[in-house]
Amino acid sequence: MPAVSPESQASEALPSRRRRTPRGGRHRGDESFLLPPGSPALVLAVPGSARRPGAEIAAELVRLIEIEHTGQPARIGHLEGDEANLHNVLAELPRTEDGPAAVVVPLSTGPDPVMDSAVRAAVAGSPGHALAAEPLGPHPLIAEALHDRLADAGLARADRIRLMTMVTAASGFIVATPGDATAVRQAEVTGVLLASRLAAPVFTASLNDEASVKAAAEQLRAAGATSIAVAPHLIGPEPEANLVAGAAASVGAGHAAPLGAHPALARLAALRYVEALSLALSE
Repeated sequence: MPAVSPESQASEALPSRRRRTPRGGRHRGDESFLLPPGSPALVLAVPGSARRPGAEIAAELVRLIEIEHTGQPARIGHLEGDEANLHNVLAELPRTEDGPAAVVVPLSTGPDPVMDSAVRAAVAGSPGHALAAEPLGPHPLIAEALHDRLADAGLARADRIRLMTMVTAASGFIVATPGDATAVRQAEVTGVLLASRLAAPVFTASLNDEASVKAAAEQLRAAGATSIAVAPHLIGPEPEANLVAGAAASVGAGHAAPLGAHPALARLAALRYVEALSLALSE
């Protein structure tokens, strides 16, 4: 029987980046991985219950992750309710003797203490070994996705890659994020990236605090913005998705849709999965 080299063993331990013929169109994934047989499950941790509006977004993202990025089945684990609950999903996965059974990726645009704590508790209570990955953002791909949603709503000029000539309808932007002042500071990273893409001023605000949104609008108008657009810094299953329209109306602004099942989020989920797995295998 031929000997197996250490290099071959290493190549089977980690996902390998794969090269594909580039797809035409709006989103061309460049973070695709081939997962070897027996790889841990990618479990997308989703806020709320399976019956909450917006839950279908996770199903579409899982489909994109499987088809475009990993080639392996992915799963959804909700943080509330009994249906497809994260604790139950992890408990049903087959146990492994020499590695994690799952990598849990939070479906979140940035660090969220409540969600992160729930994910860690589920991972710690899993009967099989599981890993907790980082949230999807902050990352430049989040800013790219926000830009796309603003352009879809006619509120920002589309980037040159999309070959569109839409006239910019807003001259200042508010990145409105769920959470408190800490969440706002974390979202400022995305705001800076978005400002660079739009070549326009961007301020961040909390969707949970109407005064925060109004203060951001006042800053934009003081900086010379004549029209304002709100970019929701959320995906859709979050309860704060219901606050977007009211927050925009309170400052006389238009608003984009939440990020939803944007292909960039599927790319980020696959990336966070591989980062967490690679870190665990290197320790």
